[in-house]
Amino acid sequence: MRSLEDLDIAGKRVFVRADLNVPLEAGRITDATRIDATLPTIRYVLEHGGLPIVASHLGRPQGRPAPELSLRPVADYLRRALGVPVELAPDCIGEAVERLVAGARPGQVVVLENLRFHPGEENDDPSFAERLAHLADVYVDDAFGAAHRAHASTAGMARFFRDKAAGFLLRREVEFLQRLLAAPEQPFVTVLGGAKVSDKIGVLENLLGRVQSFCIGGAMAYTFLRAQGKPVGRSRVEADKIDLAAQTLARAGARGVRVLLPVDHLAAERAAAGATTRVVGADDFPAELLGVDIGPRTVDAFAREIAAARTALWNGPMGIFEIDAFGEGTMAIARALARSNGTTVVGGGDSVAALARAGLADAVTHVSTGGGASLEFLEGRELPGLAALEDTAPARCAEAPR
Repeated sequence: MRSLEDLDIAGKRVFVRADLNVPLEAGRITDATRIDATLPTIRYVLEHGGLPIVASHLGRPQGRPAPELSLRPVADYLRRALGVPVELAPDCIGEAVERLVAGARPGQVVVLENLRFHPGEENDDPSFAERLAHLADVYVDDAFGAAHRAHASTAGMARFFRDKAAGFLLRREVEFLQRLLAAPEQPFVTVLGGAKVSDKIGVLENLLGRVQSFCIGGAMAYTFLRAQGKPVGRSRVEADKIDLAAQTLARAGARGVRVLLPVDHLAAERAAAGATTRVVGADDFPAELLGVDIGPRTVDAFAREIAAARTALWNGPMGIFEIDAFGEGTMAIARALARSNGTTVVGGGDSVAALARAGLADAVTHVSTGGGASLEFLEGRELPGLAALEDTAPARCAEAPR
């Protein structure tokens, strides 16, 4: 997989598939982290004489135009951040877009309208992919957050290019995550949370031969505790995954991998702000309560594990952290990672949001921009977006042969 620096892009149209799927409120960007993360790639294209044609999806418009999901706010943000002319195309394919691109020159940026305004994007329609490919001479994928999707802009169109490469963001993501699979500095601890065992079981299985310990919190911990015969009150349990959890614990034990589960919990009568809470032990969980966070003794145990590690991976909150009263366990994990002297990697999604809420996004070694993509990578699965960059034999583009 080549890097952007390996390509000659001077005077060429460079299709940059970015992940600009940012949160919006009333047409305003509320978190520009994903845009900022891909700016180095766009700047490099500009500085080396290329014309960046930036493309992304935004939200889920179900294959048809939705004005509230236009990339207009993103184009406006890029104009301010880059300090160069940025033009938003009226669509992502079609004659008007082709005329706009043909008239643009290096030193400018063209932003294509939301790719998902067309069903061909998510369907990986070959015709749609070819029309996208017709717009550019070079293909650069910098959208790690979408690399696990076999969509037209992340996989299908790449086959029309001989000159294709990873952008700086995507390359950094792959380097850090690959290091966790290939040669993590020991000891290596993985902290997993979130709602479902089914979401993380692939990561657990694939890392069993690489880690010294797992710390498991969040709602998924209750399925493991039930597998051990522990009481969990009315806490969320995946009943159909209890046997799988028991098998995973047995395999971990056989490999000498320690699995730390909560020894106490913050429990409440209901999962809502203002609910009365109390700390309960793992062996005497009241039947009428449900777990909303890990307890203080569990926090201490997980924090000690992180402090002793040379490599630490975190994916998933320890409780319902969106409610402040249930967020201390998650915030404590963020602080423990920030204090670590080892390599610390935080997976995408809620973990990143929690890290940002704690004001510690800059205190860890690497923050992944791709929740689902990072999980699938750590499971050892092939990501279509990465595989497309490794294919060096281009298909013939009917409208503009490569």
